[in-house]
Amino acid sequence: MAGIYIHIPFCKQACFYCDFHFSTSLKKKDELVQALVIELEIRKKELKNSIIETIYFGGGTPSLLTVKELKLLIDAIYKNYKVAQNPEITLEANPDDLIQAQNSNSNAIFSTEEEQTKTLFKDYKNIGINRLSIGIQSFFEDDLKNMNRAHNAKEAKICLEEATRYFDNITIDLIYGIPNMSLEKWNKNLEIAFSFGINHISSYALTVEPKTALDSFVKKGTYPPIDENLALQHFNHLIERTVRQGFVQYEISNFGKPNYFSKHNTSYWQGKLYLGIGPSAHSFYGNQRSWNVANNAKYIQTIHKKELPNTIENLSEKDQYNEYVMTGLRTVWGISLNKIEQDYGNKYLKHLESSAEKFINKELLIFENKIEQPVQSNKTISLKTSNNNILKVTQKGKFLVDGIASELFMI
Repeated sequence: MAGIYIHIPFCKQACFYCDFHFSTSLKKKDELVQALVIELEIRKKELKNSIIETIYFGGGTPSLLTVKELKLLIDAIYKNYKVAQNPEITLEANPDDLIQAQNSNSNAIFSTEEEQTKTLFKDYKNIGINRLSIGIQSFFEDDLKNMNRAHNAKEAKICLEEATRYFDNITIDLIYGIPNMSLEKWNKNLEIAFSFGINHISSYALTVEPKTALDSFVKKGTYPPIDENLALQHFNHLIERTVRQGFVQYEISNFGKPNYFSKHNTSYWQGKLYLGIGPSAHSFYGNQRSWNVANNAKYIQTIHKKELPNTIENLSEKDQYNEYVMTGLRTVWGISLNKIEQDYGNKYLKHLESSAEKFINKELLIFENKIEQPVQSNKTISLKTSNNNILKVTQKGKFLVDGIASELFMI
């Protein structure tokens, strides 16, 4: 099994905190879509006939593409790859795109008068999209303005009112740790999300990435610095509230109700193969990874020559071990000591055990009975337990997980 990620590198405007690759100019959109189709064709043998079980449109802002453009890309995948019967197909979208497109119906794929009455959400479903990832970030106007989001608070709510009429599998993004955001305000964000019956939430602490607008504002003193104590308070409240609502924190930043975990993102954490299509997109083949050039013009020019504008890196045994430690520790499934010993040998097992000792003494890590990797079908993800030992992060250690993982790496 494998997944395909398609990077759509366009946005209406730049969010102040974002360091992903994108362009606010849509001049090359048509050329780029055609280049994506070509790349899908010329890379069809890379996954070695693996069955595609997930397709993910990320960005950037994929909802800037028309339904016809999205269908063109989905059709190209079905034409060139073996696709599972009911693949998970996710579209990242911004509220303003969904609302404005639906109101104008300019995005519609259908032409007959009867079909034109269908909404954009129905059009998405008709081309195979069955999961929406909506970038809400906050339900408060001042937060959205301070982040330079393209939508407003009213559009966020209207979008979810409409989306939940047609889609059951919806995840929303929320940002916590925003300076001067009270716990009451953060709780209100969560309450509003719960009120729409959302079954999945991806929530991240606001971070200041180098060379972003936010980085510049903080250095100039025009925006408050990040308060890690506030972010920790928000994070702990997020865990408490989602648990009470029936969510499972199956990855540090991802909370899903049973049967609503992201199959695509879970495949990343499981080390499954995935193909990254588009400028800056990454691919993974187990012992090798690659990434495309993060430049739209260079990407288009190279692809149209039927060449790949990518860099390939071979992963050493140490690289693979470190990657497994990082991803495993962030998930509910933890790090399997059996897997470490079987895949990497006793040397790595001893290193892991000795490196983990100080964190166990501080109650940041714990050994538990193993939770096996999720058993997935087209509709469900279930957990099976066994008596194998795993290393997991404790509730106390969750906020520090990336730092802890780095201490377990083999240098």
